[in-house]
Amino acid sequence: MSIDDEIELEHLLFFDRKCRVCGKVKSLMDDFYLTRKGRKTLPSAYSYECKECTVKRVSIGRKSNLRWEYPDW
Repeated sequence: MSIDDEIELEHLLFFDRKCRVCGKVKSLMDDFYLTRKGRKTLPSAYSYECKECTVKRVSIGRKSNLRWEYPDW
């Protein structure tokens, strides 16, 4: 097995992306979730919302669902 088989493009290039929610520029590999697991080498496989903003959005959405009531038919 040669070293060319072990190293991929994503190991050599570091991409930055701007979060569409908070507007901060962050590292693509570390700060964004992978949405398409089959395309790990492409930047389009990563989300446009950073991990911090995603956690905030999901936690707010789950907190609002705690006061669920039975529908009044």
